[in-house]
Amino acid sequence: MDFSYTDEQRQLRRAVREFAEAEIQPHVRVWDEASEFPSAVVKKCGEMGLMGSIFPEEYGGTGYGYIEYALIIEELARVDPSVALIVAAHTSLCSNHLYIAGNEEQKKKYLPKLASGEWIGSWSLTEPEAGSDAGGTRTVAVHNSDGWVINGAKTFTTNAHYAQLCVAMAATDRSKSHHGISAFLVESGTTGFRAGKKEDKLGMRASDTGEVIFSNCRLPASALLGQAGEGFIDALRVLDGGRISIAALSVGIAQGAFDAALKYSKQRKQFGRFISEFQAIQFKLADMATEIDAARLLVQRACWMKNQGRPVNRESAMAKLYASEIAVRVCNEAVQIHGGYGFTKDYPVEKFYRDVKLMTIGEGTSEIQKLVIARQLLKNP
Repeated sequence: MDFSYTDEQRQLRRAVREFAEAEIQPHVRVWDEASEFPSAVVKKCGEMGLMGSIFPEEYGGTGYGYIEYALIIEELARVDPSVALIVAAHTSLCSNHLYIAGNEEQKKKYLPKLASGEWIGSWSLTEPEAGSDAGGTRTVAVHNSDGWVINGAKTFTTNAHYAQLCVAMAATDRSKSHHGISAFLVESGTTGFRAGKKEDKLGMRASDTGEVIFSNCRLPASALLGQAGEGFIDALRVLDGGRISIAALSVGIAQGAFDAALKYSKQRKQFGRFISEFQAIQFKLADMATEIDAARLLVQRACWMKNQGRPVNRESAMAKLYASEIAVRVCNEAVQIHGGYGFTKDYPVEKFYRDVKLMTIGEGTSEIQKLVIARQLLKNP
């Protein structure tokens, strides 16, 4: 059992941290207040190989494993969770669904563009009436002699207005419930396909979230991703990896908030002493650091198992559940340590506090994670 990073992994962490602090940190507040999508930085992420980290070099990726991928997401999230979310949704959801379920022609056509950051990807599963109950999908794809015709709408799609490729789920046989949902590759500019309302969010404001709408959207037969009726089943496999990225993102947010709180506690004086000298603050910092380390270890276990090709359904759910919940607690305590200043935009903990709540909701709520874990426990006593 080895808990140390390799020299290459430490170098990668250092490179991403330096990039984030130099290229992202100066703009975080402006992007947040304007809900501005950071296109230039996303392009630079592509140039650094961060948009295709987990894909083989033959498809334009950098060939990293999930340990490296988690490091990338954590370091981006430590500075700006919005940028980390853009990269995570692009990589773990859209691109990875294509990599897992796509045929060779589809992968060769799209993955190099996605891995390089030339194209941005989005992934559409959720609908207004189908959130945690994704099996309630109402978007419909009808097969005809020319291919497929899709009608319906999706919501809460990350990168909706900026993606050149969307992987979207639609019901192709309602009588089969989950086994009647298929996945499709939809390029931007396709007739009958468009982005709809952009969400005005509490946090993660530089990450674009919006609707995608299908109105008699005609797709060729080659747009079917994977087997007909297996789209939802493939989506569950995709989410196993996606939850690792959200867990890593949660650790990054928690680490960023902790670093800010630790720094502030050494600068702020009350009653003639730095507040870091008070036991109440020390206990908060000790709890925060311990929880972050525990969450990171859960993430690393899931990453290691994923790299080994082992099932990670339970482990990724555990990592996502725990990391997201402790990230909320850490951010709350970081604001508390800052006192009144933590409630202002002059300090970064205010933004971390707003951003972090999504972690307990996106890619499966905490309640859904508990169901996933319990199902595995009861199936494997």
